[in-house]
Amino acid sequence: MSRFDTLINRRGTGCYKYDALPMMYGRDDLIPLWVADMDFAVSDQVKAAIAKRAEHPLYGYNLRLPAFEEVLVNWLAKRHGWHTESHAQAVFPSLMTALAVSILSLTKAGDNIMIQTPVYPPFHSLVTNHGRNLLRNPLLYQDGVWNIDWPDFERKAAQSRLFILCNPHNPVGRVFRADELRRMAEICTKHGVIIFSDDIHSDLVYPGHRHIPMATLAEELTITGISPAKSFNLAGMGTAVILSKNQDLIARCQELNKDLHTFMGNCFGISAWQAAYGESEEWFDELLRYLKGNRDCLLSELPMVLPETRISPIEGTFLAWLDFRAYGLSEAELIHKLRDDCRLALNAGSAFGSDGEGFMRLNFACPRSVLVEALQRLRAF
Repeated sequence: MSRFDTLINRRGTGCYKYDALPMMYGRDDLIPLWVADMDFAVSDQVKAAIAKRAEHPLYGYNLRLPAFEEVLVNWLAKRHGWHTESHAQAVFPSLMTALAVSILSLTKAGDNIMIQTPVYPPFHSLVTNHGRNLLRNPLLYQDGVWNIDWPDFERKAAQSRLFILCNPHNPVGRVFRADELRRMAEICTKHGVIIFSDDIHSDLVYPGHRHIPMATLAEELTITGISPAKSFNLAGMGTAVILSKNQDLIARCQELNKDLHTFMGNCFGISAWQAAYGESEEWFDELLRYLKGNRDCLLSELPMVLPETRISPIEGTFLAWLDFRAYGLSEAELIHKLRDDCRLALNAGSAFGSDGEGFMRLNFACPRSVLVEALQRLRAF
């Protein structure tokens, strides 16, 4: 039995994934497969680091000591072959805080910003809510696989100041290949487009695929966002960084970061970060094997339960992008059937853009028994 098979009751802990079900879905008897965190206990090393910090009776202002940077530098070098010793860093409470500050610091009102839809909802709102224009480069859904529309990418890049990349991609699960990333980098370099690369899922890549940081291909134009929120299930710890070889890009973001006073961090997040990247590799490797098992279970079992539902290839992340369009249901009908007939909470595809209508996002980062139960419930569909 794996440690990740353990069932942990999260209800009543202020957990958004569970305790927000009545507010978001109107009932609380659902299996929540929506919010993108994991139903797994963090590593023993992270728990011990937080407990040790809690034992100290003072929780004042923080200074991140050299170990904070060192563990990330070592992790990126070992896991991705990316050497960041000379990169500038800025620390934020979350990657979306970092993205918002980057948009405000590196663009001006009325500038165009490009995203690849369907994509994580804040990519849309952080652009439009700050008075920038959103340019969509819709991914092409061809034979069940999501690919880049290159002529459209070049047209939109020629008009854009900033490109927000999600790699691995949430929700479609693509881990972009070297040739794809190189072509994106070349086009952005040609047009002087700054790249914000959200690499939050970069460690969660399955055999046969490899994460290549965009920053290794366009280092002077790229800011990379990194957090242990996904890899080590630490979204509630409020710690993320952006880093870049281009010192000026980080300096401009750091200026606003300080003005907003979003740079300080919390002491428990700092301790958890260091224990995650510095001491929890064995736990993470076991996690990745378990997630692969869940992915394989989903890919093999879902076609037998719902043969008309197509699953985009899951190359990375713990998220499945399911195509329900063959059933001819409206999104409201689809949500109703999944919620009331199957008692499951999934993310509606339209939240990721209009090209997501008819799709649903399913989070399979849960004990396998829960995933199997969810598949059984889908028979009621």
